[in-house]
Amino acid sequence: MIATTEYSAARYNMVESQLRPNKVTDQRLVDAFLAVPRDQFVPPALRGVAYVDKAIPVGNGRFLLEPMVLGRLLQEARIAATDLVLDVGTATGYSAAIIGSVAATVVAVESDAALAAQANQAMQTLGVDNAAIVQGDLSAGWARQGPYDVIVVEGAVAAVPQALLDQLSDGGRLVTVVALESGVAVARLYQKIGGLISSRTLFDASAALLPGMEPKAAFSF
Repeated sequence: MIATTEYSAARYNMVESQLRPNKVTDQRLVDAFLAVPRDQFVPPALRGVAYVDKAIPVGNGRFLLEPMVLGRLLQEARIAATDLVLDVGTATGYSAAIIGSVAATVVAVESDAALAAQANQAMQTLGVDNAAIVQGDLSAGWARQGPYDVIVVEGAVAAVPQALLDQLSDGGRLVTVVALESGVAVARLYQKIGGLISSRTLFDASAALLPGMEPKAAFSF
């Protein structure tokens, strides 16, 4: 992977001030965050703030997750070097590039055609050859390549779609941010064992709702 050097100090500071103090301890992940140039996945006008501890808008109402949130989700997903990973809502592909550094293969699904095109271009430019960008409905995942060892949802959901849980392999993990009715959002880990899904809350988090992941409209009479 080709990493630009212009923002290398900013990448280092992001890791040291945002990731390491927040329980991101997997050295493979640390190395990935140090190597992948986040500045290449945001609009040119925002490259100077690409490494701040905030979600970055990338167009059409979409955002890259805050680095700490992405780092902790990936830490909790326990991605192995042999894993097949589904990256849901990859936007411009930053998360797919990070995951591709620690997994065997990444299938990254994006519903927005313009963002998917940017992600494809970024993969080619940076030489990421184990991540496939596909366009499709985020809530449907990408069943044709499953089942997946890990599914990472790159934004908030009101509830995890059953279609995504169905695409987990036995022992598979899914991590996402869940927007609760109370207005609070939390990161959660879901795991499938013997066909049954269990979940636990990981930490408080903030993320924008992904398209198709909004709360279902309630009927009133």
